[in-house]
Amino acid sequence: MSATANIQIDKLLLESLNKIKEYPGQTYNELIASMIEAFRNIETRNQHDEFFHKIQGHKMKELWDNEYDKEWEKV
Repeated sequence: MSATANIQIDKLLLESLNKIKEYPGQTYNELIASMIEAFRNIETRNQHDEFFHKIQGHKMKELWDNEYDKEWEKV
């Protein structure tokens, strides 16, 4: 069995945690672990997005900033 710790949270936070449980018997430990995993996935996704934006930036600028697009603005 793993070690446990007691933490103090206010009642509003407790109510919020209860509202976002995925199923009634989900423990707070499971819920918090799930939230941490989701947060890490978002961080990773954001890093990938930033990387792709960086490497695609030159090509996108080439595609969007051209003389043909300026002609279409006048139409």
